[in-house]
Amino acid sequence: MNKAIPEKRGRAVFVGMGILAFVLAFLGGAVSKFAIKPSWNKEYTVVWSDEIGRMQTDIPYGQGEANKFDLYLPTDNTKERYGLVVYLHAGGFTSGDKQDDTAMLQWLCSKGYVAAGINYTLRTDTNSASVFSQSNEIKDAVPKVIEAARKNGYQIDKMTMAGGSAGHALAMIYAYRDAGEAPVPVVLTFGAVGPASFYQEDWGIYGLDQSDEACAAMFGVMAGVEITPEEIRDGTYLEKVKPISASMWITEHSAPAVVAYGTQDRIQPYLASLRLKTALEEHGVEFQYFELPHSGHGLQNDDAISEQWMNSVAEYLEKYMPVK
Repeated sequence: MNKAIPEKRGRAVFVGMGILAFVLAFLGGAVSKFAIKPSWNKEYTVVWSDEIGRMQTDIPYGQGEANKFDLYLPTDNTKERYGLVVYLHAGGFTSGDKQDDTAMLQWLCSKGYVAAGINYTLRTDTNSASVFSQSNEIKDAVPKVIEAARKNGYQIDKMTMAGGSAGHALAMIYAYRDAGEAPVPVVLTFGAVGPASFYQEDWGIYGLDQSDEACAAMFGVMAGVEITPEEIRDGTYLEKVKPISASMWITEHSAPAVVAYGTQDRIQPYLASLRLKTALEEHGVEFQYFELPHSGHGLQNDDAISEQWMNSVAEYLEKYMPVK
């Protein structure tokens, strides 16, 4: 009997488990569609009009159906230089759209920034999209966003990467993994509830700490590579998940961060956020970390802290990307 056949079948089962886990585990993120819409504070919302800015929608940046971005351009086009804020949508890597963040992008534009929402290929049960492939799509999109702004008369000299949930994860990956190849300096990153690392022991909310097979399957699908249970056991899987683990790329030269996490989160493991905090501390990176003790993935139960977090976002934007 050919032993390769059952081995291949076993790998196929694990991969199938990973795909199912990928979709189901982040379904809550897709349902919550975390997006910063601070109804509790009118300071962070605007009534959009031509006096604030103009929008260009569905600008292509690649060959994929989802490879499009929206550009928000402030009405004042007289400045020599502009800061860009990219805000990436939530949806658990499996759903969501750049239009979900219209309110946030309009507010950013009203502050004098060029703002952009970028779509990326979502994971489905019929494709092989992964967090890794999505991060590379964002990497490909950023130069096209900056070029589109330049063609409209807005010269970009610095940028901020931001987002919510899945979008926050992708924003941090770009800010920390890809900043060295960015067309302009990445001076800040902000967002909430985005997974920044993939250590087996942190992902107990899905039982991955109890099953090497399930962990290998899910992490493999997310990283876009095959990971075996043996690699989970001996720790070598960490090199395979490093490309999607933002906290593993932080150095003393990394951009400052403003982040928020709920300790009751059942979608993104809270323990992973502590690794992000530790990495920022160990490398001396300036950051603000807001812990919401009564909130889950939607940060819904700690309004006062949520407001403090958003106030800090505004302060850091003014500090690192002042509008002159």
